[in-house]
Amino acid sequence: MKIFKKERFPNGRRHIYFFNIKIFSYRRKRELSKYEQIYARRFNGLTPDEIRYCIEEQFKSQVGYVPNLDAPKTFNEKLQWLKLYYRNPLMTKCADKVAVREYIKEKIGEQYLIPCIGVWDNPNDIDFDKLPDKFVLKVNWGSGQNIIVKDKSKLNIRETRRQLAKWMRPESNHYFMSFEWCYKDIKPKIIAEEYIEQMDGNLLDYKIFCNDGEPNFLFVAIDRNKDLRFNFYDLDFKQLPFKQYYENSNKAIKKPKQFQEMLDISAILSKGFPHCRVDFYILDNKLYFGEITFYHFNGMKKFEPQEWDRRLGDLLKLPKE
Repeated sequence: MKIFKKERFPNGRRHIYFFNIKIFSYRRKRELSKYEQIYARRFNGLTPDEIRYCIEEQFKSQVGYVPNLDAPKTFNEKLQWLKLYYRNPLMTKCADKVAVREYIKEKIGEQYLIPCIGVWDNPNDIDFDKLPDKFVLKVNWGSGQNIIVKDKSKLNIRETRRQLAKWMRPESNHYFMSFEWCYKDIKPKIIAEEYIEQMDGNLLDYKIFCNDGEPNFLFVAIDRNKDLRFNFYDLDFKQLPFKQYYENSNKAIKKPKQFQEMLDISAILSKGFPHCRVDFYILDNKLYFGEITFYHFNGMKKFEPQEWDRRLGDLLKLPKE
């Protein structure tokens, strides 16, 4: 044992504190579950079997049933299979909110991109004086890692830099949170884009699920700035009778005039990928690309009724290899 510290107390008695690092570490590990012990080592690298074990444990906890990863049938199970076994380097480019802009230019043209204001490797490099009054800051490897600025004069710049720096740490990479492979090798950057919204201050978000160039269904994110709701639709824009994580909206959403254009572009952008989700916005009757997502909701959100997990899974054909 090693004498760690001596300290004198008010009563004059001397107490010697002993600290044995090995014994402490062993006892600490005994308190952790097998999953927690393995998950804690994820930054140092895990074996394929360990990653699979972690995914299975996360899935059981969040989705509520044991996933069959050897012969997946449901939509959520198949997304886990893709995490574990499907490797396409182009996914890393498409999941990167900065790099994907080049992919969009090549495939469909830069007219579909929301204008970019700037890109930085470090939040301390951002000159906020040069930014417009309204803008959106994003970290290129994340989901929900956005700062929407509608009035720059009210922005806490110090807190904004702190939050961006936090989002750029490895623990915010979705690979190290839930083993979403396509994010693993993305170098973190910050991107500022122009702020867009519709006349009522809302911004509908159209998200189209595709399998190797074939759009299958979609959902629309409604009231994003107030009380976010999701409605799922088929390709005839008929609402489907299920929900996932978010409640449905009772608002009547009309099929947009640009709907066929969305489907055509989704087919182009998703070709070659077993599965992905392609997102769009519409502003002033113009279609804008949002992002490409390969693991919708991390493949770990329940469907209600649960039968839709299997019905949507039947549409997703996994690669034979």
